[in-house]
Amino acid sequence: MQNWLFGLRSRPFFVLVAVFIVLSVLVQTKVTQEFDRSTVLYFQAAAGNPTLDIIMWTITEIGSITWLVLFSIIILIIRRTRRVGLVMLLCLVAGTIGSGYLKGYVIEQPRPELEFLGTEFPYDIGQDTFVLGTNGSFPSGHATRAAVVTLIAGFALSQRFPTGRYLIWIFPILESLSRIYVLQHYPMDVIGGTVFGTTLAAIVGNKLKLSKFFEKSKA
Repeated sequence: MQNWLFGLRSRPFFVLVAVFIVLSVLVQTKVTQEFDRSTVLYFQAAAGNPTLDIIMWTITEIGSITWLVLFSIIILIIRRTRRVGLVMLLCLVAGTIGSGYLKGYVIEQPRPELEFLGTEFPYDIGQDTFVLGTNGSFPSGHATRAAVVTLIAGFALSQRFPTGRYLIWIFPILESLSRIYVLQHYPMDVIGGTVFGTTLAAIVGNKLKLSKFFEKSKA
């Protein structure tokens, strides 16, 4: 599981950074605009099943900064998982601010301006770009945070639940899908957010020696 974490000079780091740069250029130059637009139009037309609409709304709300920071604080409070909680909390804050800066001041990608035609939600969907006062779209903050939580939690669970470390990746997949379903992001936004969050969590986890969590667990 150590290969889930890597440093700034590692091959995985350069590969993921290269992928993110390519995605950013494609978005910035509008190469993927038609694909993004047709995808959200499809989901706009597909909405309308009350049960599915509420499930997707719930999933997208789980990815908000409030709930995931609260989750990381709970893990931080527990002595046995304190290191995991600390790394997760730092990555969530850094990921939210980092993605907010990128989509607000670096990459020009407005959010979808489409009306959700499905079931009315209990309350409006919150946005996380209030941190920097921006309203860009690439990369997705929700997808970034979902990837952060998944990589760190998956790493922590890897020894006791080997299969679980892969199954947990269902979360960022569903989170990303929900962001498109409720018309808050384009497909490229959530792909970029997932790459950004994964890279950030792996680097910070390696730097803060998250692997020592296993040493304390054995003690």
